Amino acid sequence: MWKIIRIFVSVFVAFETLFTGIIGGVMPKIADMPEAATGEYTQYVDPFIGTGGTPWTCGMVSPAATVPFGAVRLGPDTSFIGDVYITKMNTSGYYYEQAHIRGFSHSRLSGTGAEDYCHFRVTPAVGDNEPTVMTYSHSSETASPGYYAVYLPAVGCLAEMTADIHTGIHRYTFDTDKDARLYIDVTSASANKTSKDGKVSYNEETGIIMGGCIIDGQFSGRFDGLPAYFAAVTNKPVKSCKIKDNGEKVGIDLNFGSLKNESVELKIGISYVSAENALLNLKSETDGLGFDDVKENAVKAWDERLSSIKIDTDDKEIKTVFYTALYHAMIMPTDFTDVNGEYLGFDKQAYKADGYTYRTDMSLWDTCRTTHPLYTLIAQDIQTDCLNSLVDMAQKGGGNLPRWPMGAGYSSSMFGDSANIVIAESYLKGITDFDVEAAYEAMKYSSENATNKAGRNFIELYNQYRYIPNDIEGVNKSVARTLEYAWEDAAIASLAKALGKDEDAKKYTEKSMYYKNVFNPETKYFQARNADGTFVWNFSPYITEFYDAVMIKKFANCYSEGSARHWRWAAQHDIEGMIELFGSEEYFVSELEDFMKDASLTRAAVDPGHGYWIGNQHDIHTPYLFSNAGRPDLTQKWVRWTLKNRFSDDINGLDGNDDGGTTSTWYVFSALGFYPLAGTDKYWIGSPNIDSAEIVLSNGKTLKITANNQSDKNIYVSSVTLNGEELDGCYVTHSQLMNGGELVFNMSRTAE
Repeated sequence: MWKIIRIFVSVFVAFETLFTGIIGGVMPKIADMPEAATGEYTQYVDPFIGTGGTPWTCGMVSPAATVPFGAVRLGPDTSFIGDVYITKMNTSGYYYEQAHIRGFSHSRLSGTGAEDYCHFRVTPAVGDNEPTVMTYSHSSETASPGYYAVYLPAVGCLAEMTADIHTGIHRYTFDTDKDARLYIDVTSASANKTSKDGKVSYNEETGIIMGGCIIDGQFSGRFDGLPAYFAAVTNKPVKSCKIKDNGEKVGIDLNFGSLKNESVELKIGISYVSAENALLNLKSETDGLGFDDVKENAVKAWDERLSSIKIDTDDKEIKTVFYTALYHAMIMPTDFTDVNGEYLGFDKQAYKADGYTYRTDMSLWDTCRTTHPLYTLIAQDIQTDCLNSLVDMAQKGGGNLPRWPMGAGYSSSMFGDSANIVIAESYLKGITDFDVEAAYEAMKYSSENATNKAGRNFIELYNQYRYIPNDIEGVNKSVARTLEYAWEDAAIASLAKALGKDEDAKKYTEKSMYYKNVFNPETKYFQARNADGTFVWNFSPYITEFYDAVMIKKFANCYSEGSARHWRWAAQHDIEGMIELFGSEEYFVSELEDFMKDASLTRAAVDPGHGYWIGNQHDIHTPYLFSNAGRPDLTQKWVRWTLKNRFSDDINGLDGNDDGGTTSTWYVFSALGFYPLAGTDKYWIGSPNIDSAEIVLSNGKTLKITANNQSDKNIYVSSVTLNGEELDGCYVTHSQLMNGGELVFNMSRTAE
C-alpha cells in the first residue's frame, strides 16, 4: 500500500513539474539574474543539492540564506498548485519539485522529518492584489551560501535574501508602475499551520514594525509552543500600512507606492526573548549596512568556516558534493542567544549565557553519529556551546537531557538518550569546558528514572527485565529501544571510568550488555521478546516499520524507521561482542555483505528497501564494520561505493533526510578517509576519494591528508601512515589526529 501511495504522489509531482515547465516556458524572465555570491570556498557549494527528488526520502534541505549556525534561515516556502499542501514533502519549507512560492519566511529546520518554524513570512504584492502564491521558474532562481534570489513574474519582482545571525535582509526590485507592497504574515507557520497569538504594531514616527506570535509547529507544539518576536525596518518610506487581524491570522501590509525599477530593502530581526531584543539584534548586526554589505559578510563567514578543510581533487563533482556537505553540516544547531547574551530557557524564562553561546535545534539521535564528532575536530567552539546548552536544558527542563531539543523545549522526538553519546565522546576527546559532573548526573538520571520529561522511555521495564518486553501494553520499538539504551549506558560507563567512578563504570558496563538479551541465537537477529522470555513468532527481517504501519499483523513495530536487517548491526559499543553473537567472523562478513548488496538500486528511492540505507541513521556506520571482522578491504570497497552511488551534485543528491547535516557529514568524513566510532575517541580507517586535504584542527594545528595513487580504480589501501608511523589495526585515535602532521594513504587497485 505504501508503494501505491508513494507512486501516486510521485506521479502528482511529475505532473506539476510538467505543468510548471509549460507555464515556465512563457514566463517573463528577468534579463539578468544576479550572480550568486561566491567566495574562495562558497563557490563550490550548491544549496539546491538535496532539495528535490522522491518525496519523503529526499534531503529535506532548503536553499535559504543563512550564516553558519545562525538563527535566521531566510528563504522561500513552496507549495503545489493553488497552495495545495501534501505532508512531508517540504519539511524545510522548500521542495524543488513544487512550482509555487507562498513567500519568504525566516527560519526552518534543516534536513529533518519535522515541520516547524517558517515564521514571519514576507510576500510581495502589487496594486490592489492580495498577497498570494506565485509561480516561478528554476531558470530564474539562484542560491549560494548566505544568498537566495528568484524572479516572480506574477508581481514583476526580483526577490533577494541574505542574512546575519539573527537578522534577515530582503531586497525587492519591482518592474511595474503599480504600487509595490510587502505583506508580513505574523502568524505564518510551516505546512498549513497558523501560529497563535499574533500581535503587530507600526510606529509612524520611527517606521519600526514590531510583533510576535507563538509558533505551534510539529515539534514546538509538543511543549506548548515557542514564543517568537520580530522587529522590522525599511529603507524606503511607507506610503500607507494596514494591519490585518481576523482573530486567528495576523499580518501587516506595507504599501510603498510606485517603485518601478527601484528596490526596497526590508530588515527583520528575530528573537525568542522579546521584540525589544529583536530590534537590538537587528541594529547591532546591520545598522549602517545595506543588503550588499550583509551579503558580503555572510560570504566571509561561510568562507571562514568552510576553509577549515581544504581539499584537492580534479573531480568537480566531488568538490561540489564535499563542500556542499560541509555547508549542510554547519546550518544547525541554531544560535539561540541574542546579542545581549539573553536566551529563552526550557522553563520559558529568559537567562543570560555565561561564557558561551546557548544553542538549540540538535537532531541528536542523528547528529551524535557524525556532525558532533566533526565539531570536536574542526569546530570545538560549537561543540562546547552544545555541551553547555545540553546541561542547561536538563537543569531548567526537569532533570532529563533532551534527545531532540528544538527551540526552547523537549520535542520528545525519537528515543533513548543520544546526548549521552555526545557528552561522553566529547570528554574522552579532551573537551572539558563544561560542567561535566552535572552532565554525568543527568545521564544517570535518565538511565534510572521512569519519569522522563523528554517523553516516555520505558526505562523501568528495561531495568526490570534487562530488555524491553514487547508484549506489555503501550510498548513500542522494544528492540530498537533496548539496543539504544545499551549503547547509551556504555557511554555512561565510559564517562564514569574517565571520571574515576569505578563502581558506576562497572554497573553501566554490565547494563550496556543488555543488548544481547534481544539477540535470538536461532535467527541471528535482534528480535522482539515477550515478558516471559520467549521471542515473538511473527518475525520477518525484510519488513520495515513503514510497511508495518498498514499491515494487520505487526512484524516490525519493535524497530524504528527500518527493519530487523537495519538494526542487526546496532551494537556499536561492543562490536567484537556483536560479531561473536553471529558465531564466526566469516558468517558476520557474509551476512553484512549480503546486506550491502541489497541496497536499493537507485539513490533516494521511493522504497529504500531492507538493505543498506545510508539515508537513515541506525545503519549509517555499517560499511566500516567489515574492518572489525578482519576485512578492511570490504570496508574500503563499500565506503567508495557509497561515496560514488549515494551522493551526487543534483537535486536528489542525498539518499534520504539530511537530519541536521548527519548524512552530509558521513560524506565529509568518508571522503577524507576516516570515520568516527560514535561515543568513543576512535575513528575507523576508510578509503579517501580525494587526492589530498588540509584540515585546520580546533587546536590550531594542521592535519594534512595525502592519498597516493588514489583514483576510481585504486580504492584499496595498501598501507596508511601517520607522521611516518604505519598504523596497525582499523582505528586512529582523536589525540593522534589532533597532534597534526600528515596522514598518508597508499592506494592500490587490488586488495592485499
